[in-house]
Amino acid sequence: MDKKISEKVINRLTLYHCILSDYITANIEFISSKQIAQLLKIDDSQVRKDINLLNNSGKCRVGYIVKELKASIEKTLGFKKTKKAFIIGAGNLGSALANYDNFTDYGLNIISLFDNDKAKIGKTVNGKKIFNIKELPTLAKENGIDIAILTVPRQYAQPTADFLVAANIKYIWNFTPTVLAVPEDTQVWNENLMGNFLQFTYNI
Repeated sequence: MDKKISEKVINRLTLYHCILSDYITANIEFISSKQIAQLLKIDDSQVRKDINLLNNSGKCRVGYIVKELKASIEKTLGFKKTKKAFIIGAGNLGSALANYDNFTDYGLNIISLFDNDKAKIGKTVNGKKIFNIKELPTLAKENGIDIAILTVPRQYAQPTADFLVAANIKYIWNFTPTVLAVPEDTQVWNENLMGNFLQFTYNI
């Protein structure tokens, strides 16, 4: 990305991208900022402000060309630059992520999974083989892995993160309910599932 875009804007742009994909499937050529805003229940001016970051101008009284706007989002967010990843933990969540084929549309290529359960090692999930965790350092180097997706049980999260750091993994997508301690040159993105759930249900 040429510009520094905030996490909140990135999140909204990915939602816009989902809407645009649906419009393309429905063979709808144009979309307005108002239509996007109504679907997401946000302010129309916020949508226009976000789209202005893409240097994508709409047409007066018509809106934005759906395919062009979708392509602008993909270019800005780097969808076309493929990132390779390993899933660490072949349990229910790790397997579910491995089965989610839409990751490839966003430039994420999940190569394989890792676990220490002998009953799982050697099996495949959605065509992706489950390896012994001990093999990760060698396979990460051989495959040029960018990201480790961490889905292990909570009690194993920090030791596994330490193992990943030692294997020279610099980006960890953390799905565990644990705040990881890592060196400054390692980036962690915490996917706070329960926090998101509580935000959603707070006023229920």
